[in-house]
Amino acid sequence: MKLITAIVQDKDTNKLSNAFVKANVRATRLSTSGGFLRSGNTTFMIAIEKDRVQEVLDIIKSISQTRKQFMVPPMNLDAGIEGAAYPIEVQVGGATVFTQDIESFHQF
Repeated sequence: MKLITAIVQDKDTNKLSNAFVKANVRATRLSTSGGFLRSGNTTFMIAIEKDRVQEVLDIIKSISQTRKQFMVPPMNLDAGIEGAAYPIEVQVGGATVFTQDIESFHQF
């Protein structure tokens, strides 16, 4: 057994959940936040047989797409008006995925 932990942007959560249901993959969803933009994320925890790991990774990769977004960097208040921050374009989305061995798995 393997444990897959996948952190995806909230925008991809429902579509990914539906894909997991369709593929008969059981996943636990946790609401999380953080990252560069401090935006909402969802963390999926999936216990899966070793031979299905690539299938799950392919589902995550196909749905969790990167996108570009504008953000305003934090302003330095000491810099005055000349230190005003302007929007910059950053790449967001995609998925951060960890795969770990499970020593023991119980379902009650």
